[in-house]
Amino acid sequence: MEAVYVMEPGSYVRREGNALCVVKDGHIVSRVPADDLKRIILVGNINLTGAVLDFLIQRRVETVFMTATGRFRARLGIDEHRHVELRKAQYLKLSDPPFAAKTASAIVTGKVVNMHRFLLLRARRYGDDTLRSASAAMKMIVVRLEKEADIERIRGLEGAATRLYFQAFPKLIRNDRFTFNGRNRRPPLDPVNALLSFVYTLLTNEVLSAIKARGMDPYLGSLHEITYGRPSLACDLVEEYRSFLGDRLVLGLINRKAIDTEDFIFRKPVPASFTDEAEMRAKRPVEMKPLVSRTFIAAYEEMMKRSVAWGPENTNMTYRWVIMSQAGAFANYLLDSDGSYRPFTWES
Repeated sequence: MEAVYVMEPGSYVRREGNALCVVKDGHIVSRVPADDLKRIILVGNINLTGAVLDFLIQRRVETVFMTATGRFRARLGIDEHRHVELRKAQYLKLSDPPFAAKTASAIVTGKVVNMHRFLLLRARRYGDDTLRSASAAMKMIVVRLEKEADIERIRGLEGAATRLYFQAFPKLIRNDRFTFNGRNRRPPLDPVNALLSFVYTLLTNEVLSAIKARGMDPYLGSLHEITYGRPSLACDLVEEYRSFLGDRLVLGLINRKAIDTEDFIFRKPVPASFTDEAEMRAKRPVEMKPLVSRTFIAAYEEMMKRSVAWGPENTNMTYRWVIMSQAGAFANYLLDSDGSYRPFTWES
């Protein structure tokens, strides 16, 4: 298996031969063969032995540390990719304002096209005029993006489209146990926002891994401004997957009633602000219970193994490989002086 999530609270991982064992209270709760392991994600309070760390480094297994609520904490770095020519092209081109604006426009266009098509498909399914109207408004934003070359206006159009999308989002929820009164994060204030934040974190980690595998610097992008510690390129390239993968997964679990509001822990009153990350984690208004976290990740992994026809030759590939393929396409775009970047878009 390519990716493994370890989520058992208070457990630790040890090595036994060519396998990794998750141990809790002296008992092995799961055993993972390491032959095809490419990534291990540790969620919550999980410990590793020194032998396991050495084993992961030798095998070049990407190791990601996340909080119990799905926030990224750290990544075990092996070494930097040796593709100097690609990184040089990335630094030079994405530092050039016209090229950065052209790149940001392509990324935002892909994101807005996917939101537009998603709302239109659901509008037809539900017979909902609110969804149809929001979809039409986003289609007009796509037209404006085709003529826009100023990066600040491109960012403004992205923000406008996102607001329209989330204003219509309640119409996509067909389960009266859940409500949505707008997108909020850091921290999420309700179960729907908690699920959205969690899946966006998982997708961003997928994109970040693909970027590093292709030899690019994840911290220099175009749409998202440079901020210390933020992987701006990963934040850029994840945009094309938010509605097609992330939102569809969350809405599917909610609307099929695979997840209930009783699967969450609520804390009140909600603080108006937090002094630091530690206080925010301790006093977060809502969080998934461990069982539903495992259910959610299992559904996420099942989704990532599904296939879709994509690419110049319409090749059948899994969603995880689509992300890797798109990172490769972006790298080629940086190296090709006359090229363009084609985001992954929902084929209607």
